Amino acid sequence: MSFFITDKCIGCTLCRKLCPVGAVEGNLKEQHRINEKRCVECGVCGRVCKQKAILDQDGKPVLEVPRSEWKKPVVIKEKCSACSMCVWNCTKNALKITEPAYQGDIRVFAELSDAKRCVGCGICASVCPLHAIHMEVGEF
Repeated sequence: MSFFITDKCIGCTLCRKLCPVGAVEGNLKEQHRINEKRCVECGVCGRVCKQKAILDQDGKPVLEVPRSEWKKPVVIKEKCSACSMCVWNCTKNALKITEPAYQGDIRVFAELSDAKRCVGCGICASVCPLHAIHMEVGEF
């Protein structure tokens, strides 16, 4: 079961704009809804909802969380193979593969290149085949 938007929704569209998979549907000033087939249950919609209109998969209200407290991806450089799975799956374009330090350098890895774009959905960590990414709260 995915997240659910209650009738407390005022249609501000913030959840729709930040949803990394386009699961939130609706128009300005109208109650939105979550497409269950698209929802990845990351909770971004609830973390930004000032109306407390989002219920999680257990039917509990998701509390608003200040952006400074959102989890961000942390890459374990020694484990990362720079396969780009995280970069390709980041719909907010917050990750990139580092540039080689010199010609022939093979020590490249993924990194959070734009923390302001990251919504903390964790898709990057979930698709990493080497488990080289974990989500953590901190200064980025």
